[in-house]
Formats: sequence, structure tokens, C-alpha cells
Amino acid sequence: MTDFMDINSHLGGSSSAPLVAILLCTFNGARFLAEQLDSLEAQTHQNWVVIASDDGSTDQTLEILQQYQAKWPAGKLTIRSGPQKGFCQNFLSLACDPNISAKYYAFCDQDDVWLPRKLEVGIRDLASCAEGVARLYCGRTTYINESGRVIGESPRFVHPKGFRNALVQCIAGGNTMIFNGKTKALLERAALVNLPSHDWWIYQLLTGHGGVVNFDSTPFVKYRQHSSSLVGENRSLTAKLDRLGMIFDDTFRKVIDQNIQGIEASASLLTEENMEIFNLFKKLRSRRLKDRFRLIQVCGLYRQSWQGTFSLMIAALFKKI
Repeated sequence: MTDFMDINSHLGGSSSAPLVAILLCTFNGARFLAEQLDSLEAQTHQNWVVIASDDGSTDQTLEILQQYQAKWPAGKLTIRSGPQKGFCQNFLSLACDPNISAKYYAFCDQDDVWLPRKLEVGIRDLASCAEGVARLYCGRTTYINESGRVIGESPRFVHPKGFRNALVQCIAGGNTMIFNGKTKALLERAALVNLPSHDWWIYQLLTGHGGVVNFDSTPFVKYRQHSSSLVGENRSLTAKLDRLGMIFDDTFRKVIDQNIQGIEASASLLTEENMEIFNLFKKLRSRRLKDRFRLIQVCGLYRQSWQGTFSLMIAALFKKI
């Protein structure tokens, strides 16, 4: 393994284009990793570095990373050992590391394919916001199968992106997310937390703090669906039924439990208004039926589709939030 080095001392210092740190997490991803790395190399925005955190791969993942490290310019790809506590902790170990410093940051999955303008478009969006504002760019994905054939697209979400939504829904995969330094600083202050998913966490933390989230309806990531995918697509009838089943087997409630613990640990980072919403949200989970529905309205909780709202009401009905 290569120890992490100061990326600014190797790249980006003389470039007028902002430096992007691509936070790549790997684990036994040899099958598709090279294609993903090739898609990073083909980005129209070229001032980037990759920090790859490998979680103990036993296949050829490390060999592939080392091959690209050797053929790319010095400092373009750094390889480090992950915490080996699951994908969420691996991504957060990078996002919370104060030694990783760049203008912007992008999460990267090992088995996807980025379209050439992904970084260019995301950075343009982030740059449109004031410097002092925590901002996150994310968006839709194009689903592809193991051979790369397009099989669909993720939903287009049009309702406001805010804390009232983030408490009950994650709107985008981490593989689409690009964020600025203010957001990175926020993640560093929150530190490592034991959560089920890094993408839902960043959406909750950022909106709870009063940051800005932009959801791009144009997909710039090909999200590969295969037998080893940790998180699958959510548009097919089967996927929707599976998610409804997660309500009744208490999976959804247990995830909410973990999210609440994470938010409580970072309560000082919430705005006063969002802290009040959060406290009401915690209360409604144990209230009587009529009070649960009333407090959902008081909190202003919502999901991005009527199907999602229906499942939220089902969860409230059976005390599964």
C-alpha cells in the first residue's frame, strides 16, 4: 500500500482549473474496476486526483490500482488501506480525513462508468454557489447490466431537497455526489459515525445544517447492476416491493434508528429550526396513531413521489418509522 501524500504538492498547483479529489472505495472489484478508471481518465475536467481506499480485497483489485498508479502521472492515484468496516465507513474515512485537501470532492464506486462531462457539470454547479455555503451536487443515474447494456434510469425527483425530506428518504446515490470544501469541513466536524449509508448521511447532515443540495435530472453516471451490488436500482416493481417489505420486517425502522443516533451526535451542527423538526420527528415515532399522522404534518415530512409518500404513511400506520 502507498501511504497518503499531500495531493496539492503533486498536482493542481499550477492549474487554473479547480482540483477535485475523487474518493474511490474498493473491495474485490477487479471485474469492472479498469473500466471505471478509464472513465475517470476520459473526464473533460482533467485536474483531479484519485485516493483509493481498499477494504482488504483478495482478488486482483490492488494489482489493477497499482497498474494505473504506474501509468498515470506521479501523485495522480494514491492507494491506502481502508478500515474494513463496510462501504459506509470506508467512504467516510476518506471524506472525514483532514489530510485530503482539494477544491472539490467526488465519491466514486468501483464498478460504475462516468460519462466524460460528469466532473465538469458538477463543478460548474458547485461554483455557482457562494464560497461560504455548504453545497452538494448529485443526480440521476443510468442503470446498466453486467455487460454494460442500458436497462433503465433512476427516478427524476422534482420536489424541494431539504431536511424534511432527508429524514425519511435518500434522494441520490453517493456515486453521483460531488461536494465543496465547506461540506467536507462539515463532515470532518461530524467525524466518523456508525451509519448504514454515507450518501443518506451527507444528505441529512448537509440539509440539517442549512446547506444547499442540487439534484441533476440528467444522468452522468452509468450505475452497474450485478449480483455483487451492495445497493440496487429502485425503479422496477420488484425493487419497490422489496422496499415496501423493508418496512414490515423493521429494516426501515432500524435504519432510522441509526440515522437518529448519527444526527444526535452532530446535533450542534443543525440549525435551530431543523433541530426542532428533528426533536418532533423523534417524538412521533412512539406516539399514538392519530398523533403520528399529525406530527408528520407538523414536521412537514415528505418523500419525492406519491409511491414514496404512500409507503411513508404505511410505515406510520404500523409504527414502523
